[in-house]
Amino acid sequence: MGGPRKSDVAAPAEKTPREGQAAYLAPALEKGLDVLELLARQSEGLTQSQIAQQLSRSLQEVYRMVVSLERRGYIRRGPQDEAFRLSMKLYDLALAFPPIEMLTTAANPILLRLAAETQQSILLTVLEGAFIRTIAYADSPAPLGFRVRLGTSSPAEHTASGRVILAFQPPTIREWNFDALAANGIDRAELRRVRQRIEAIAARHYELIAGENIAGITDVSFPILDGRGQALAALTMPFLQSVRGRVPIQQAAASQFKAACELSNILGGTPPEPEFPLSDPLTRAPHPE
Repeated sequence: MGGPRKSDVAAPAEKTPREGQAAYLAPALEKGLDVLELLARQSEGLTQSQIAQQLSRSLQEVYRMVVSLERRGYIRRGPQDEAFRLSMKLYDLALAFPPIEMLTTAANPILLRLAAETQQSILLTVLEGAFIRTIAYADSPAPLGFRVRLGTSSPAEHTASGRVILAFQPPTIREWNFDALAANGIDRAELRRVRQRIEAIAARHYELIAGENIAGITDVSFPILDGRGQALAALTMPFLQSVRGRVPIQQAAASQFKAACELSNILGGTPPEPEFPLSDPLTRAPHPE
């Protein structure tokens, strides 16, 4: 007579880890992340209707997502169309991620050692949108040398460092920079030249260019790669040829490449070994010693 005994009452079924996780899902966040991950896999932008189709979502759902993501700066529209692309904000967030901080901390003694070995100034730069910024620097111990201010920012396409970083980026980031150049009115012939040079850098694994910004300076730059083979930074040597120079450029570049490998190893990456002696990646013209 009475109620059921305690032993007669079925215990609630224990949830599996996946079922437990599902109970705490945030649908709006999931949809936003779906949009970001979809755009990250595209070499070209996608319109709102294309995003909805590929995600099997309604236009109304996608509209709310893209408006929020665009307002927060995570995606942007192309300069010539209504297609959405990833912005550089995710990359900017990545700069605050511990690997970059770890790289900067580890770089200082390596840069100082390399500057002493080569008798040249050495700088470490990262990509910030369409610009590069110097985050670590070792001054040349020689009486004459190239000087740069820490934190200096320059257009990526006009620097050896910027082109090297772009050469080892996913297609979406590389194309974003090309779109930005076109939107800013760069000449078509110049844009084609920049593309060709970046492609040559990707094939030869380094940049070497003489007198691009300052007569008498040859910029040599190697990528600092993570475990995915993407460049988080560039190690660059503005080589100043002097009459009393004790270390020739090819010897200095070999030491520089070893330092780039050392820094890449910290991030789990290994730069592809270039063919020495180095030459201009595009013209293949050898550098005179």
